[in-house]
Amino acid sequence: MSTLVECVPNFSEGRDKAKVDSIVAAMKMDGVYLLDREMDADHNRCVITLVGEREAIQEAAIRGVGRAAELIDLNVHQGAHPRMGAADVVPFIPIDGVTIEDCIAMARHVGEEIWKRYQIPIYLYEAAATTSERQNLENIRRGQFEGIRAEIATNPARKPDFGECRVHPTAGATVVGARKFLIAYNVFLNTPDVEIAKKVAKAVRFSSGGMRFVKGAGFLVRGLAQVSMNLTDFEQTPVHRVFEMVKREAARYGVMPISSEIVGLIPKKALEQTAEWFLQVENFDSSMILENRLAAVTSGKMAVGGLRAGVEPFIEQLAAPTATPGGGSASAAAGAMAAGLATMVASMSRGKKAYLQFEAELSAAIARLTALREELKAAIDADAAAYDSVMKAYKEAKSDAIGGDATIDASLKMATEIPLSVADKSHEVCQITQSLYAITNPNMKSDLTTAQALGQAAITGALANVEINLALLKDEAFAAEVRKRVAALQGTLRG
Repeated sequence: MSTLVECVPNFSEGRDKAKVDSIVAAMKMDGVYLLDREMDADHNRCVITLVGEREAIQEAAIRGVGRAAELIDLNVHQGAHPRMGAADVVPFIPIDGVTIEDCIAMARHVGEEIWKRYQIPIYLYEAAATTSERQNLENIRRGQFEGIRAEIATNPARKPDFGECRVHPTAGATVVGARKFLIAYNVFLNTPDVEIAKKVAKAVRFSSGGMRFVKGAGFLVRGLAQVSMNLTDFEQTPVHRVFEMVKREAARYGVMPISSEIVGLIPKKALEQTAEWFLQVENFDSSMILENRLAAVTSGKMAVGGLRAGVEPFIEQLAAPTATPGGGSASAAAGAMAAGLATMVASMSRGKKAYLQFEAELSAAIARLTALREELKAAIDADAAAYDSVMKAYKEAKSDAIGGDATIDASLKMATEIPLSVADKSHEVCQITQSLYAITNPNMKSDLTTAQALGQAAITGALANVEINLALLKDEAFAAEVRKRVAALQGTLRG
């Protein structure tokens, strides 16, 4: 089964093209593809976007960090953007056939390898963080290279996750993690007064009371005040809402946005959301876009033969005399279908006069259901891959008497966490679906009832898969914690 992971390493070099070329060349290898590269002289930083197979992209990231350590000296580095390492941050993002849990494991492997090969201390962040304080990159990078260098040996809060309590003399320290897709979005104001940008950023970012899933700071870039932001969940806090917030806050100081920029790549869906917002298209759906419809047709999703043509291959795979896909994948598919049905009902009521009073609730439900649907779809393949990993671990254990049990237990944990996550997400789908009965067209009640039934089936099937794996686990503490979560979810089924 193919896997696809995105990696977006940020390096502290945005002025010397030859150095960036060398770093990119170091990451070139089979199974890894360069999607984008951005250099910014004012920030003195480059952002490289790679996508590739799980194993290959880990090695590519490690090599890129090593080359950056050879070429970049933070003792002489200057730029508008805060930095703590030559390779400053290396996030892994799940795309296809992998989960966020897979990316956490990748981040930890890559972090450990970077320390072993290059003696660069590593901090883990976002989903891979080992403490809640390190989930936010700002907390780790506070004081930048110089501040960390001064405190790493004496301040316990500065102790790295991998490596000794000393920075690399020229390459500093590197942050590695796992996260969802992030949009780097910057808005330029028609003023050189950077203090205004800082005030706007403070009003917009979540850490100081602003918008959820927005991080922001103010900089002077190309002679203009720039509100520099990271949008960590564009489905819940979309780009257009962020732009409108920046525009409104800027107006308080008598200035306005004159342009904005995307650093790296942006998902098509984010632009679709923006188009829907500003054009106010009634009952907008991505399938209304010509290119999306063509892609669906050419990929076979809308092939001649109707809907059956799209779902039949998966059903036949379930019927085949092979262990995967099995009940776990089927449970994830049921949860995804439940989310899809509920989204359809909410979408067909949103924008209608009779339901305008519920516009905010319906929009929020659609946004969350869309995210859940995508995560549950990804779990279809992830569950099958987890089962294959367990079988591989048992096979390899026969020839590795020393580390075999640990490998088996690690693979069983992953095979437990995936269906448990499916049950959690399906439960959330059921909760949202239940809330839609009172605020959507009553003629679509049967669709919501079907969604509820599918969601309940997904929970039941997923928990059954969890129970099977729990019986084989040796880590009693882990198993006990999972059983608590299982009992809570089973209680919702009885209710």
